[in-house]
Amino acid sequence: MMISPDDQERVDAIEQALLARWPETRIAPSTERIAALVDILGSPQLTYPTIHIGGTNGKTTTSRMVDALLFAHGLRTGRFTSPHLETYRERISINGEPIDPKELIFSYNDIAAYLDLMDTKFEHPISFFEAITALAFAAFAEHPVDVGVIEVGMGGEWDATNVVDAEVSVIMPIGYDHMEYLGNTLHEIAATKAGIIKEGGFVVLAQQEPEAAKELIRKAAEVGADVVREGVEFSVLSRAVAVGGQLLTIQGIHDTYDEIFLPLHGRHQAANAAAALVAVEAFFGDQPLDIDAVRAGFAAVTSPGRCEVVHRDPTVILDAAHNPHGAKALADTLLNEFNFDEIIAVVGVFGDKDATGIFQELEPIVDHVIVTQSSSSRAMASSELEKIASSIFGPDRVFEVSDLNSALDRAVADSIRPLSEDTVGILVTGSVVTVGEARTYFRKKFSR
Repeated sequence: MMISPDDQERVDAIEQALLARWPETRIAPSTERIAALVDILGSPQLTYPTIHIGGTNGKTTTSRMVDALLFAHGLRTGRFTSPHLETYRERISINGEPIDPKELIFSYNDIAAYLDLMDTKFEHPISFFEAITALAFAAFAEHPVDVGVIEVGMGGEWDATNVVDAEVSVIMPIGYDHMEYLGNTLHEIAATKAGIIKEGGFVVLAQQEPEAAKELIRKAAEVGADVVREGVEFSVLSRAVAVGGQLLTIQGIHDTYDEIFLPLHGRHQAANAAAALVAVEAFFGDQPLDIDAVRAGFAAVTSPGRCEVVHRDPTVILDAAHNPHGAKALADTLLNEFNFDEIIAVVGVFGDKDATGIFQELEPIVDHVIVTQSSSSRAMASSELEKIASSIFGPDRVFEVSDLNSALDRAVADSIRPLSEDTVGILVTGSVVTVGEARTYFRKKFSR
């Protein structure tokens, strides 16, 4: 999409205004402010039905799959996800595309005065995440969309998105992340994430650890919600690796759907697809979905920064894994679905993440690591990351290049072996910001 310089300037100014608010990482666990804000806006989030997606890993990709399936069935869709890779417009997507700059500007102008008004009414001002959530709700009502696909920001119960009244809630696998807010046991984390389960609603549960499953099912029973569980009421019946992705057969709740081509790599993506398909089945009610629409929807799915091949020769793969659970899925996928003789990983991690756990999962499949840091203020210093990596890989396999672009150049230079038969893969991972910045850089580098 070409954006006029004037529109781009305004879009950037809106971003600066939003970023001047409380940062995304700073949270006062309460929906009090967002509830008051959407109330004064006329509750735009209640003007269309919604599917609400929580859990720890796989939320964004599953949201993109649900969106693609609904769109293939002829509905106008609004999708809200976080964080973003390259532009914040990706978070607010209409009919599968980042929001048009003019629509964004219009919706922001619509709500800006109310944001300022709310700032005066509460002890804490409206945060960046609350503001962008409200912006998405308003933009979707304005468009208007037939259905909203809303990804939880963090947790569930007190997340800003939890002012929706979802027809269907989806809870992806729950793991350890954001423990400072969500608790230190899976039981506690699951209790917070179960907060999106609505009275009399419908809940799709992806595969869970027993401790988490117990808590989610208890909460569903308490509010009288219907539950379907991966591996019990629905499942991936078969999965075969195919060129550029995989071929799936999924047992849904109303039918078995076969010959689905999914252009994404990894067993975890098959599980995400099953959860997405069943969420859409539940949304439409009692009849099976149209198999042609299902196939078309899945074939159109993209998931930027999720085991995404952005270049060939050398092969560059971007993956936003930022916790051990995500790193394990990534390692399994690289081992089973790619044929590299050697892998060079460029890794930049946030300071509050489990870098040790990430490196432990990557060590068996990665030959050399270049540790670096993104431009984010939350990035762990590359010198610190080098110590952690060296303790797991040994100092001979670890290099520190603190500037991300230089680290990417170094990886590309190291991968070029003119007389060698070896195929070398470059992996960039560790955080969404690292991957987003690498994506932008590689696009410029390889387009020359």
